[in-house]
Amino acid sequence: MPSISAVLKPLLGTLAGIVGIYAAFVCLLTIPTLQDHVIFLHKVTLTWFQDVNVPEQWGFLRNQVTPFHLKTPDGQTLHAWHVLPLETYRKNQKELREEPTGLCEDIEDRLSFKLLKEDPTAQLVIYFHGAAGTLGSGWRPQSYRALSATSTNVHILAIDYRGFGTSTGWPSEAGLLTDGLTLVKFALDEAGIPPERIVVFAQSIGTAVAIAVTHHYALQSPPVLFAGTVLVAPFADVAQLARTYKVAGTVPLLSPVAFFPKLLALLNRFIRTKFPSKEKLADMIRHLDSAKTGERRRKYDITLIHAEDDYDIPWIHSDVLFWHAVNATLEPSASLTFDDLEKIKAKQKTPLGAGGWEMEWEGKGGVVREQIVKHGLHDRIMSYPVVSLAVSQAFHSQDEARD
Repeated sequence: MPSISAVLKPLLGTLAGIVGIYAAFVCLLTIPTLQDHVIFLHKVTLTWFQDVNVPEQWGFLRNQVTPFHLKTPDGQTLHAWHVLPLETYRKNQKELREEPTGLCEDIEDRLSFKLLKEDPTAQLVIYFHGAAGTLGSGWRPQSYRALSATSTNVHILAIDYRGFGTSTGWPSEAGLLTDGLTLVKFALDEAGIPPERIVVFAQSIGTAVAIAVTHHYALQSPPVLFAGTVLVAPFADVAQLARTYKVAGTVPLLSPVAFFPKLLALLNRFIRTKFPSKEKLADMIRHLDSAKTGERRRKYDITLIHAEDDYDIPWIHSDVLFWHAVNATLEPSASLTFDDLEKIKAKQKTPLGAGGWEMEWEGKGGVVREQIVKHGLHDRIMSYPVVSLAVSQAFHSQDEARD
């Protein structure tokens, strides 16, 4: 019969090997290029054998989606999709079918663009997707279809950030902000859509881009105010994300290191991508609560949506973002601790049974909502009615403010 030491020795050797490999991985995270691969996952395209210039592969009608390119101020080329609402397509399908398919060299010459620009009732969703993949990956096409069915006239503009898909360049925090601003500028200036007819939608890492973009425009003089912002599966900042994120929902990134706070703090000093979403969200709300914006009664309409079974980014991140947003509406002397707000939520939130719950907080200049659903995982939730409803509510935010 083998001795205990004979059994334990290979087990301990295996454990030591696993620990050594993990320690080496953590050390490698101090290398900027590897950090970018881990944070953005931009080389994991998930559409390796599909042509993103043929949207019909994802079930879209002929020329319901127009692929085109956008040029950024710093010389990058972004791949983009313009998705037509189904009812708009139905009314114009004969003419749309007659146009050439594939990558469009000049989007402004296309009928789809004219249907967006020349219709005073057209509404637009600016869409910022999450890490990994392209704008045709995973649940994103289903999400576009769900959002474009929100009403009869909701168009969608989506991009692949620099370094993603066929877009040129290499991703970075500043670079993704530039990409986001480029898309919004195109919508405002080239398509001529006023901000009150635009909802900014984002998921996962895209929520950091959306918050940075809306923060940038909110701080203009006068502020540029969108109809609303819908953030699905957001995160508070990269430091907290690193502590909680699980690759593919199973492999922990830095949560084992979190047991050693000093080591985690040291490692965070080497991580150059910060995405301080909780600070930017609070700063935007604080600024808009005090800003004079003419006759507009609701200056911001922000919805945070998260699934309890999101194993990639835990829904505590939405709790943290909501807490910072709420405190931004209060005087410093009246600020709430995280636990204080949780007690208030326990009493005031709207229970929705198997659908989860919702909490709404009114600030001087607008409203912030947190919606926690019980099911939806990290990506699938994008195609759920709770998300489409939030976008629809954002488009009607000014109507609700007047009621």
